[in-house]
Amino acid sequence: MKKNSGRTSKPTSIQNESERPKTKRTATRKAGQSAGTDKAKATALANTKAKAKAKKKKADNVGLVNQKTATQMMHRLFQQYPDADCELDFDNTYQLLTSVILSAQTTDVQVNKVTPKLFANFPTAKALAEAPIDQVKELIKATGYYNAKAANIQKCAQALVSKFGGEVPRTLDELVELPGVGRKTANVVLGVAFGVPGWTVDTHVQRLSKRLGLTEQEDPYKIELDLQKVFPQEDWSKCSITLIWHGRRLCFARNPDCPGCPINNLCPASTV
Repeated sequence: MKKNSGRTSKPTSIQNESERPKTKRTATRKAGQSAGTDKAKATALANTKAKAKAKKKKADNVGLVNQKTATQMMHRLFQQYPDADCELDFDNTYQLLTSVILSAQTTDVQVNKVTPKLFANFPTAKALAEAPIDQVKELIKATGYYNAKAANIQKCAQALVSKFGGEVPRTLDELVELPGVGRKTANVVLGVAFGVPGWTVDTHVQRLSKRLGLTEQEDPYKIELDLQKVFPQEDWSKCSITLIWHGRRLCFARNPDCPGCPINNLCPASTV
């Protein structure tokens, strides 16, 4: 019989267990490193986006130019676009008003594609007021948001018939009472159809007036008030349509053609 030497061998199972915490710590460390890397990447991406946003905000908020510079810029734009005019096709004020309402969230080109058939079917406000709404929707479908637009132009036609004998009113206050008609639409109609000066603060005018340093406002009505102070009243409609043409042809939202712009040495947001 062998005597116990007094030494106790460490069980294999205990040895394995002593190694497990080390393996777990290594895995935890690696997981932590991975999480740290992902967090760093997320932070870097967030910083990049923040810088891009700040850069855009800076470009859109360039500060106000003085009266002399504003006048010089507009004078050059008048020379650049001597034929600037409303690009909607119409034969009378009823057609113009209807077309402007339809132009929301789409292009004048698209509106001009659908209005010939629309007006052939409903040549007067009375005809449109009494039209089957489903037929109206089908005719204007290509302009987008056709359910709301169909309702707006028909309700507007009905109001024209009931309140104004089927004729388009000639004042801002009366026009904005019509369904689907805001200040922008009213000013287009007043300026184009009746020669009444007004600012059409659409997306182009809103964007360019800030980019050119003519206002620092965001609200269209406040922008309109600022622009009224900068330019003489008799030029308001002409200034509006000229800025719209410039926004459509050179001063694009994302990639403005600064090298080809006639006011690149005056514009505070110019990249050249």
